[in-house]
Amino acid sequence: MATRMGVDIGGTFTDLIFYDDSTGQSLVGKVPTTPDTPEKGVLHVLGETLEPGQMASAEYFLHGTTVGLNALLQRKGAVVGLLATEGFRDILEIRRGDRDEMYNLFWKPPPPLVPRRLRLPVRERIRADGEVHIAIEKKDVRQAVATFKAEGVTSVAIAFLNSYANPAHELAAEKELRAAGFEGEISVSHRISGEYREYERTTTTVIDAYVRGRMSHYLRRLGDELESEGFKGNLLITRSGSGSMTFAEAEERPFETIMSGPVAGAEGAGELARRLEIKELITADVGGTSFDTCLVVNGRPQLMYEGSVVGLPVQTPWVDVRSIGAGGGSIAYVDPGGLLRVGPQSAGAVPGPASYGRGGADPTLTDCALVLGMLGEGKLASGIKLDLGLAKSSLEAVARKLDYTVEDAAKGVVKIMAATMANTIREITIDQGVDPRQTKLLAFGGAGPLMATHLARELSIGEIIVPPHAGNFSAWGLLGADLTQAGARTKIMKLSDDSVKEANRLAAEMFAELEARQARGVGGGERSREVSFDMRYVGQEHWLSVALESKDGQVTMTAEQVRDAFTREYDRTFRSTMEEDAEIVTVRATVRKPLPRREEVEVSAKGASPRDDGSLEAYSFTAEKKMPFALIDRSALSAGDTVEGPAIIGEETATTYLDAGFRATVHKSGCLFITSTES
Repeated sequence: MATRMGVDIGGTFTDLIFYDDSTGQSLVGKVPTTPDTPEKGVLHVLGETLEPGQMASAEYFLHGTTVGLNALLQRKGAVVGLLATEGFRDILEIRRGDRDEMYNLFWKPPPPLVPRRLRLPVRERIRADGEVHIAIEKKDVRQAVATFKAEGVTSVAIAFLNSYANPAHELAAEKELRAAGFEGEISVSHRISGEYREYERTTTTVIDAYVRGRMSHYLRRLGDELESEGFKGNLLITRSGSGSMTFAEAEERPFETIMSGPVAGAEGAGELARRLEIKELITADVGGTSFDTCLVVNGRPQLMYEGSVVGLPVQTPWVDVRSIGAGGGSIAYVDPGGLLRVGPQSAGAVPGPASYGRGGADPTLTDCALVLGMLGEGKLASGIKLDLGLAKSSLEAVARKLDYTVEDAAKGVVKIMAATMANTIREITIDQGVDPRQTKLLAFGGAGPLMATHLARELSIGEIIVPPHAGNFSAWGLLGADLTQAGARTKIMKLSDDSVKEANRLAAEMFAELEARQARGVGGGERSREVSFDMRYVGQEHWLSVALESKDGQVTMTAEQVRDAFTREYDRTFRSTMEEDAEIVTVRATVRKPLPRREEVEVSAKGASPRDDGSLEAYSFTAEKKMPFALIDRSALSAGDTVEGPAIIGEETATTYLDAGFRATVHKSGCLFITSTES
């Protein structure tokens, strides 16, 4: 066990969970996010929630943030220069020659992060087998430094052709940059990614260079502030590919933290699924600005090995979290065609929804829920008391354009949001061969429990789970994020016993590098090693990743057994197989160091009836009319208690809207298990 604190920065609120290992109890805090200086929000929530001395007693500070992501979204990163192999300076614009939106005649690719004048060629060439074809011309690097200095470049990306097979030229260029006097940040592609595909590897390296300075400065400022407040423990941040890494490593590899914020909830969902022995779980994380969802299978969020941000590929392990601009602060409006729309624009933390009374005038999902009575008395975290009059006023213009009543407009907004969220869930389930009716829905975030019964009805999901501290669940998920490092090395080999031996050799090299990197952070303790192969049939372009049995980081399966595992995965994915030979494309290695386990605190059964705090009139989407909803305080519920809908279950960080036709039962874990009572 170890006392630890998790802080997750969202678009609207900054959330804290402080876990005390001596008592097994948790403290919860939530304050408005400060977008321009996010570290101030972190310090604010710590100061508001913790007693003097508690911060000094913590062994771990675990963090989820969107600082790197926002730098990309807002195009507020470094001035980047690119050194590329001669003839390949335009790879960022040529891309793959395809279209992200095939049928959109007006689609345009996002502008490259490096303008052409700062993408400079270097005469050199490495073959795909690692042999030197043309030696590097160092004079080109020195000339590039002069251009970079004149243009105010603060970060340089080096991405040479086939450097994953032989990094010698990239290392020489890096050395020459320093010798010529370049003092800024340098990102080198073979350290970023050991995989092939030049466009993806180059873009990932450029993204790393683009966010490196901003991310490093933020982490250093935050680390210094925490130290000045008495914290003496380990500083960790979540990785896009699950798990956590030290602040020091994140400064070296900031591209791995791009999805740090959204992944925190998926991490928590995986841990909860393992505890409750749930095979398939869908997350519904509804915050102030976004809706995030992912599929958890056998206790692990589904991984991809290439993500995408604003149309740019990021070649790194990536939890498959789908995010859309649909949250409590999403703004409703009528488009030029006279249709009601919601999002992706958001009122954010400043000024926030109209009902916050902070100057916002546009109607949001929060305002609509308040008008319909879904938020009960309208008391939110951070002492926010929603203003019903302001909520109704914000909806009047939209209702007038549609010739609706204010209440009808509010109902329309909620229904549209539910349909939009459900469509996103279909992308990670039905589109991937998973039947959502056979899964459970985990609802969290400030507005997740508010929308849960709507989503269950849209997708015919039979059971909903609302975890304790639902509004701060992403921060809770941070607390169990194991220290993790991952690496990959491309080497295309026809599958045989000899190629499996060569793959084990590559894995051994990667494990040595990964564990050396991990030892520089939180050293000691038990570690686990995981190996997988990216595989395909000979002649194919794309591949599947296959997890393999291993011992001490070495695959223990024969080539025939590896092929059988690949065939099963291929059949599961495509419902067919081929008779062609199989080949290994990339070897992947992962090292995990588990954090100390937390004690699982169970909710005791008191045997009394749930406390009823009265009732109010709210709209039931089941009955399609307003009716009395019981007001229930979640903190008064005990294990085994049952609440029949319609009811509104309130807690410090979220509100659960339990429509008519649904029943909530308190599990010993503290989770609410919600099921439909309709036939």
